[in-house]
Amino acid sequence: MKKNNRLATVPWGIYFFLILSLISCGVSKSVRHIPDISAYAVETPKVNKINDSTFSFNQNYLTKNKQQLWELYIKGNPLQLGYNNGALTQDLMQRQEEIFFSKVEGFVPSKFKQKILRGFLKWYNRKMYLNVREDYQTELYGLSRYSSDQYNFIAPKYLRSLYLHGAHDIGHAMQDLAMVGCTSLAVWNENTEDGDLLIGRNFDFYVGDDFAKNKLIEFVEPETGIPYMSVSWPGMIGVVSGMNKEGITVTINAGKSKIPLTAKTPISLVTREILQYAKSIDEAVAIAKKRKVFVSESILVGSAHDRNAVIIEVSPKNFGVYKVENTSRVFCTNHFQSEAYKEDKRNQKQILESHSEYRYEKLQELLEKKKKLNPEKMADILRDKSGLKDRKIGYGNEKAINQLLAHHAVIFSPEKKLVWVSSNPYQLGEFVCYDLNEVFSGKKASESFQAKKALNIPRDPFADSDEFENYQVSKVMSEDLNTATDDKDMTLADNFIPHYQAMNPDFWLVYYQSGKYYFGKNEWLKAKGEFEKALTKEITTVPDRKNVEKYLKKTLKKLK
Repeated sequence: MKKNNRLATVPWGIYFFLILSLISCGVSKSVRHIPDISAYAVETPKVNKINDSTFSFNQNYLTKNKQQLWELYIKGNPLQLGYNNGALTQDLMQRQEEIFFSKVEGFVPSKFKQKILRGFLKWYNRKMYLNVREDYQTELYGLSRYSSDQYNFIAPKYLRSLYLHGAHDIGHAMQDLAMVGCTSLAVWNENTEDGDLLIGRNFDFYVGDDFAKNKLIEFVEPETGIPYMSVSWPGMIGVVSGMNKEGITVTINAGKSKIPLTAKTPISLVTREILQYAKSIDEAVAIAKKRKVFVSESILVGSAHDRNAVIIEVSPKNFGVYKVENTSRVFCTNHFQSEAYKEDKRNQKQILESHSEYRYEKLQELLEKKKKLNPEKMADILRDKSGLKDRKIGYGNEKAINQLLAHHAVIFSPEKKLVWVSSNPYQLGEFVCYDLNEVFSGKKASESFQAKKALNIPRDPFADSDEFENYQVSKVMSEDLNTATDDKDMTLADNFIPHYQAMNPDFWLVYYQSGKYYFGKNEWLKAKGEFEKALTKEITTVPDRKNVEKYLKKTLKKLK
């Protein structure tokens, strides 16, 4: 999620409108709403601490594996699921909340504007509870009992939990405020070694490295529906990447969205419902079709029973399903492909101006090179950092499949019920294998989590290379450079910029940022050189290129 200053430029008339909106009947009802939990029996968990990283309550279990991934197994009715989840992950969940809200404070440091933002959230989310299943609201209520009191000034615990489930949707709608560039693919028949369906995905949702540290792999056995697993973070009951015991998989990729006027069903709760209740592609499509969403999203659904995969494409005013003909592979980046969106101008613009089409073409290139995939080859694709024709485009370039910012990567083998989950950093760490048949067999979770460790995919050697260390250094230096650019009185050492550029020499952004620094210090000749260098590199999007060209034009005028 990239920094933006949109709030700083909102007209005062909008502030006034938002304040007035708070007294509306709809806002008042939503703020007071609490789900009816009377139908559910609940046992307040008494957590047994086995050691510093292992906790249990009855059959529910939380542990941290040697790859530093948290593994959670919970079961019960909706309210009990929430209580069990919250009691076991309380420290992790409160830490995650702290990271998220401190990030928001960084975006909006003004106390007054934070107050306006809180009012906006209440107004914006006023209809969300009307679009979320009662059982999921009940589960969130149980989970929220273990949230921190520290942020009650933002909203009561239950409402905060509900709002946070729309964070992915709001984030990508507003980058348009913060677009995420996820990549996923499904292959089967002649495209895999054994002919079985194989799915891989990178979840490039970035709220900082701290947010991604405590990855949580949840194995959930609900009282009704199908047991499933998902990969996300503490405090999340929705699904961004997951598979159920029937071999249905879901992964979500953001599409080009209009900024919506009100929140409805968070996409992660639509995909959660698919995992919990669908056994086939047709059932998954039926579930997605009946939910009202508030952003545009692609849901890649794989199915062991159908031995196939499709992309369900949803938006507030349209719905499509992309099914491939005469081929056994599906690629999904950040644009729509179904007939329903063929004439959609927003989607056409996304294809022309974003990095989505470039990554789509890169997937095609990689599959031609790798041929018949297995889990190890799939991991290689998800970890690929090069541009088309293996061009060096700089580390962290959003045109790469591996943008070095992924929250996680996952590989699914639906017919075998196997899943591999990446460990830090990004998708470079060891992929840990789990067998859903084992996990949901009734055995102790401590045993079933270990069942398929022999199938783990090794850590990428790049994670231990000088190049990766340099990339990490460049990220820190980038923040320092931006600070110096914003502060007219701050001057960097003479060797700072050459050293910064040497850390990631193929990346266009290091030259653009350097040019902006020199431009701000009235060093026009140096600025000109940096902007010209940036234009020789693989720039991420058409708007980015136009921005560099605009700065160069302004610099040339200063030199006249």
